[in-house]
Amino acid sequence: MQARCEEVREQLSAWLDGELAESGRALVAAHLDSCAACRRELAQFAALNAALADLPVPEPSGLAERVLARVQRRRRYGWQNLALAASLVMGMVLGGALARDFYPRSVSGTGAEIAALEDFHDFPQGSLGAILVSYQSEEGNGT
Repeated sequence: MQARCEEVREQLSAWLDGELAESGRALVAAHLDSCAACRRELAQFAALNAALADLPVPEPSGLAERVLARVQRRRRYGWQNLALAASLVMGMVLGGALARDFYPRSVSGTGAEIAALEDFHDFPQGSLGAILVSYQSEEGNGT
């Protein structure tokens, strides 16, 4: 019975808070009906919960105002949004232009072409690098 008491005592706080599933509640209730020691433990938990619920919660003065002052978003002007978007586009273009120089071009009978996509195993499927390579090969074909 001792092992069962330990299991139930671990669940008493959750049982008191109504956090146990129906099956768990039924097992704990059945055990409490037959075990005086666990009922005493439950009574102590209940007394502790009641005592803690009656304690005042100290609130630092001006806490809400300080939190709201930090959380309030700063107004972003239209030119800042435009500059951010332009920076992102420029980074993508420059990154793509630099990425094509990472791999050598293969020379075939039809002229200089970018190596086949199989040579670009570093680029994950659907990534910007793979897309850039597919555009480069289309340009090489004259399309």
